[in-house]
Amino acid sequence: MSRVPEPENTPRGPAFEGRLLARPEEEVVDQGAGFDISTLLSRRRILGLVGAGVGAAALAACGAGSSSSSGSSAGSAATTPSTTDGEIPQETNGPYPADGTNGTNVLTESGIVRSDITSSLDGGTTVDGVPLEFTFTVTDMANDNVPFEGVAVYLWQCDALGRYSMYSEGVEDETYLRGVQVADAAGQVRFKTIVPGCYDGRWTHMHFEVYPDAASATTGENAIATSQVAFPEKMLAKVYQDAAYEGSTENLNRVSLETDNVFSDGYDLEMGTFTGSPSAGYRGSLAVAVDTTTEATMGGAPGGGGPGGTPPEPPTR
Repeated sequence: MSRVPEPENTPRGPAFEGRLLARPEEEVVDQGAGFDISTLLSRRRILGLVGAGVGAAALAACGAGSSSSSGSSAGSAATTPSTTDGEIPQETNGPYPADGTNGTNVLTESGIVRSDITSSLDGGTTVDGVPLEFTFTVTDMANDNVPFEGVAVYLWQCDALGRYSMYSEGVEDETYLRGVQVADAAGQVRFKTIVPGCYDGRWTHMHFEVYPDAASATTGENAIATSQVAFPEKMLAKVYQDAAYEGSTENLNRVSLETDNVFSDGYDLEMGTFTGSPSAGYRGSLAVAVDTTTEATMGGAPGGGGPGGTPPEPPTR
């Protein structure tokens, strides 16, 4: 049997033959049928990777055009075919965007263009949680996927207890974990944040919107892409041992990527790549391909969370 190939490290994350791994924590041969198709692996290469018997099975799976899951536990393989190349999926901006689409708008506030989003805009409150430095690499599909220099990315997320600033009870006057950055010549924006908590009914995630430029990043109506970042289960299991994430382990155990009302239809293009540890913090990244020739849309607001789709109240200590 030939040696299992090792992925190469790239600025966008682990890759094989130039393709980002759909499941960064797994080996190249465990990326799914869709990954095999998109990287154009030949029959000979597949057989060389995993042996004749398993290789033939992989080819059969490719021909079937779908993958299966043996269960619905958190972090198990998706039941939908894996896709690793294409436009970032358009998702709901949720009920807590503060982008002007539901009345509340942080995008018009002074200081919202910032890299460090761990504190409120007035600097008064800084959130607890495991540190995360996250990079988006945005490319322009309408122009041969060149770096999308100059676009603005608005990132927002819940805190370690599942609360959204400006909306959740007790933090209505806070503006933490919200910020805008403008892409550099490499199409990259970077944020200093924390790993989000998990509230009941949703898989752990971050929201983001892409705008043509900073000047247009004043209302969600101007966004050219709206999507979310998913987190791998193995990483979350470690992070949620931290006392700041009280309740997150229990909430995560009640949902899976397959049952989540956003990621259940496929999440390969939305799964972030992460390295690090709870003690040292994490670095994460996501490749975001935007097609300006297609109409910018977003899905409906998700349910889940607390009553009426609201993140739960913080636990009583």
